[in-house]
Amino acid sequence: GDDGKLYIVQARPETVASQKKVGVIEDYKMLEKGSDVLTEGRAVGKRIGSGKVNILKSIDEMSSFEKGQILVADMTDPDWEPIMKKAGAIVTNRGGRTCHAAIIARELGIPAVVGAGNATDALEVGQEVTVSCAEGDTGCIYKGLLKFERTEQDLGEIPKVGMKIMMNVGNPESAFTFGQLPNDGIGLARLEFVINNAIGVHPKALLNYDTLDADTKATVDAKMKGYSSPKDFYVSKIVEGVATLAASVYPKRIIVRLSDFKSNEYKSLVGGDQYEPDEENPMIGFRGCGRYTDPFFE
Repeated sequence: GDDGKLYIVQARPETVASQKKVGVIEDYKMLEKGSDVLTEGRAVGKRIGSGKVNILKSIDEMSSFEKGQILVADMTDPDWEPIMKKAGAIVTNRGGRTCHAAIIARELGIPAVVGAGNATDALEVGQEVTVSCAEGDTGCIYKGLLKFERTEQDLGEIPKVGMKIMMNVGNPESAFTFGQLPNDGIGLARLEFVINNAIGVHPKALLNYDTLDADTKATVDAKMKGYSSPKDFYVSKIVEGVATLAASVYPKRIIVRLSDFKSNEYKSLVGGDQYEPDEENPMIGFRGCGRYTDPFFE
């Protein structure tokens, strides 16, 4: 406020974490792998849902939606919530992890795939599909009603062992899920996972941004949108990824391993083909300490 004090307005009860069972981990797993991926996007949550598709262009079509159907729409807003509460899963063309559909899906415990791009065109009304958010960051919509299972693990039933057990966790987006498991911290956090997934651009391409060709520069610009500079983008993403991993097990220890990319893995990053050699056996090639101490890395 104008007086320099911080005020909280429009406060309401927290509706996600407070509704979860304490000390119980829920897990979903596909029992059969679908061969036909109809479309995919960003997974919200870790659940799986299946049913018949109903594509709605506006809330005026609300009366046609039946409980348990898969809601497919371009985007949603607060007016859609009565429909969303009845959905077996939600799929949208547009949106990210903080869009309205994602937020409501988390609150309701409904699997959702957002930012699918072409969901309203790729799917058909009445089509039977399985929406899986249990296979990583990418949510997949499979053709057909595929078999899956849901299990619950009571952490209180897990026996204690006479040693400290630390976890291998590389993906910051999965860190808080793993953090619920009994653990003594993270013993190995691979930095290359953050670089590959959150950044996706070769470090040299960012350092030499002004000399990039137009197509590569356009790709880099899209990835670092919202950041003041290539350096700010790279550093901020590294900090964000490592901080998320650390927060998931705080105040326990986390051990971060510096990047151990092979040359072919660096080469797969945007701009990497301009800087990486062609090696017959990258496994024993230009990587690790040999790369860190080479003038090329400076």
